[in-house]
Amino acid sequence: MSDPRTTPSIFTRGAVDLGALRPANKPAPAGPAGPAASAGPIPSPGGAPPSVIDVTEANFQTTVLELSMTTPVILDFWAEWCEPCKQLSPLLEKLAAEGAGSWVLGKVDVDTNPRLAQALRVQGIPMVIAVVGGQLVEGFTGVLPEAQIRQYIDAVLKAGGVEVTAPEDPRLDAADDALMTGDLDAAEAAYRKILAESPQDHAAESGLAQVELYRRVAGVDAEKALAKAAADPDDLAAQQLAADIEVLSGQAPEAYERLVAAVKRSSGEERDAVRKHLLSLFNVAGPDDPAVAGARRALARALF
Repeated sequence: MSDPRTTPSIFTRGAVDLGALRPANKPAPAGPAGPAASAGPIPSPGGAPPSVIDVTEANFQTTVLELSMTTPVILDFWAEWCEPCKQLSPLLEKLAAEGAGSWVLGKVDVDTNPRLAQALRVQGIPMVIAVVGGQLVEGFTGVLPEAQIRQYIDAVLKAGGVEVTAPEDPRLDAADDALMTGDLDAAEAAYRKILAESPQDHAAESGLAQVELYRRVAGVDAEKALAKAAADPDDLAAQQLAADIEVLSGQAPEAYERLVAAVKRSSGEERDAVRKHLLSLFNVAGPDDPAVAGARRALARALF
């Protein structure tokens, strides 16, 4: 997921003055009905900070603006009549509880807080946005899969300077187990299911690329394949198979170099086939591998 601080958002169409949402200073009326009773979140039992708060026009400054200076606040705009809201809100509440205070969910009823919804340019519900350090952060409208919502929350936390540790994903664990036991069909199905739910899941992309790699080398005599590639540098199929073997042998940089050289020696459809094969090997390693970064630059020079 891209950094929400740099991704174009609905708020870039015009500045949203959060300062205008601060209520004017007024004397607090006596009694429990005054602002003192609703100025901020009510502590949870045992003194722990709440994970979910009700946000209104009256308490926006304390429950959102001031709180966001130390803790990211994610706002859920909802209404009682909104059926999709009944799917999204419980999921957000569950994730907020799991967050254990790293962020707070602010629930905004648009029917009872129309001016607040208008000020924040809510055009449809359910709608989710965040406030970090007093600044709005891009959000989303509608119901998303849980995996994508988790990615959004992680991005908000990173924007707020919170160190995020990726939780274990039981879906990936099951897919990896199938891969390690050689059940490639089950592994492929599991990785594809994850990618259908979370298209940017790099771990699942890598797992699927590994499945394809294992299938290509199944039953291959590694020594003979490498010897054939060495004997005929212009045999592109041999070079691709040799690169597969090198990746599985822990020699990924050599595999990348081999295929970049093959790209330089080829043209047309053959060159494109080698390029795609090399990209599939990049996926095995993942986008953060420094060897992949260097090989991508070498590939770009070879192509252009």
